Amino acid sequence: MPSEFELIARYFTRPTAHTLLGAGDDGAIVCPSPGMALVTSTDMLVAGTHFMPGADPEALGWKTLAVNLSDLAAMGAQPRWALLAASLPEADESWIAAFASGFFACAAAFNVDVIGGDTTRGPLNFCVNIIGEVPVVDDRSQALLRSGAQPGDEIWVSGAPGRAALGLAHLQGRIQLNEPARSDCLAALHRPQPRVALGIALRGLANAAIDISDGLLADLGHILERSKVCATLQLERMPGMADNANAALAQDCLLAGGDDYELVFTAPASRHATIAAFADSLNLALTCIGHIAEGASGELVLLDAEGKAVPINRRGFDHFA
Repeated sequence: MPSEFELIARYFTRPTAHTLLGAGDDGAIVCPSPGMALVTSTDMLVAGTHFMPGADPEALGWKTLAVNLSDLAAMGAQPRWALLAASLPEADESWIAAFASGFFACAAAFNVDVIGGDTTRGPLNFCVNIIGEVPVVDDRSQALLRSGAQPGDEIWVSGAPGRAALGLAHLQGRIQLNEPARSDCLAALHRPQPRVALGIALRGLANAAIDISDGLLADLGHILERSKVCATLQLERMPGMADNANAALAQDCLLAGGDDYELVFTAPASRHATIAAFADSLNLALTCIGHIAEGASGELVLLDAEGKAVPINRRGFDHFA
């Protein structure tokens, strides 16, 4: 059986492109580009909570890095470096090789150097520390924050939130999706696409942003609370779901499902045309779904096609609820 260090050297050590010193020492050495500030975040994926114990290892490797890249996308940051800490129940080399293949495929797709981490024996889980860069202008970073939403802002969402949750519902037998919706929703669940290019494009245009990990309503709620504003959403404007999905389940997945890693963001109405044009340049659906208003911090109203308030039964996922 290979040792911890043999596993690291064999599967998790690759050449780097923009790192002074990568994996192999007690720490890595990086240097931000001139005029840039560092943005860092971390996310943990635990078997049985964030993924099924029998998940395909290659897809899991991709997702482990992708969900962390999504945090940088939400801040308009360019990803640069990642560190991976892994707890593995056993040294199954074929499984580890497949996981590493997916992880490094995602790293290559987004030009990220993997510069270190840790491995240990224990319950299956992964934790990534992701580091990126944003420009600094006049001593202020250009990062997108949750706290910048302003009354009068439009609320936008990328892609089609709810697909990952609908894919999970299919795997759990709560619904049987037809093709092509089945493949589309399962791809959203297993191989999310972090919206890095969109986040970078929104610098200087959007006032606030967050990625959708716990549910559209729950994550938008974080913007409302941090910005001390309220919001009205139009249900009829929401992106559509799979044709054969149960309407109530589809709506719950859309509003509260999570695990999509799309972006929800706010921007002045005067920038509507500019943002709408990104849909073509980025080949990504962008939908204006509501607006920000003055009012009780965190208050959210959902309206139907007739302008009547729709009860909100669930906003999203909470680990300790």
